[in-house]
Amino acid sequence: MRMLMEVRDLTVRYRCAEAGLQSAPAVEGMSFHMVPGEVLGIMGESGCGKTSLALALLGLLPKGTANVSGSVLLHGRELLSMGETSLQKIRGAQISCVYQEPGISLSPVKRVGIQIAEVLHAHSSAGWKACRAEAHAMLDRVGLPSTDRIFSAYPHQLSGGQLQRVVLAQALICQPALVIADEPTASLDARSQADFVALLRRLKEQMRISLLLISHTPEIQASLADRVIVMKEGRIVEQGSFGELYRAPKHAYTSALLRRSRPVAARRQPEPEFIEQETVLVG
Repeated sequence: MRMLMEVRDLTVRYRCAEAGLQSAPAVEGMSFHMVPGEVLGIMGESGCGKTSLALALLGLLPKGTANVSGSVLLHGRELLSMGETSLQKIRGAQISCVYQEPGISLSPVKRVGIQIAEVLHAHSSAGWKACRAEAHAMLDRVGLPSTDRIFSAYPHQLSGGQLQRVVLAQALICQPALVIADEPTASLDARSQADFVALLRRLKEQMRISLLLISHTPEIQASLADRVIVMKEGRIVEQGSFGELYRAPKHAYTSALLRRSRPVAARRQPEPEFIEQETVLVG
């Protein structure tokens, strides 16, 4: 089967303040693969190395304070040895990220639609008018109504759930090969979380999204992930489908994580026929 991403023996070590000293590995010897259209879940408690893994895959760890070794292949191309100029061409176009805080991805002084269009404009030869039209279409695709008003809004004029959909539109606008979602629902209330998960599930089917889903929440992994990797202290404890791990975990750590969830998490819930939209705050 054709591979989308292959990660081999990935290790991340951070340098301590004292010269010559290094901390224990934040990520140690991680190896896994992804195929096109797959949702791979990464699950573990805070501090287990999930975010360090995501930043290493994106080439965003500062070289002055982090040592990254191993191999990360995207469509057969090695990312770890690439220079920053080459990586900038890949980020957003071939691999993108949705963070838990939309403010990381959005400027407070630019209209959100412009910020989506700018990503496409930076990575394609399309003219500005075409990029704006694509941004409008993508806003509609992620479930935001009245796209003219949303397009022209500033981030502070939108709710948290709407902002996360804007960031998702920004991540999808170039139709990247892989989207990394790092705790994408952590900053949302319970209703917005449920709506966002339903949206991701629908887009997965419609667009065949390949998604690396980083979340400590078992219910979210159960709803979206095709396979789940369980991390502890920077290492892979075990992996498999959520149902397999839930029914017969091989490690006590996995069992402790999953038993915190409701029993219904072991099976996927049907998606509602529609997603109720949040109230737009733009005046």
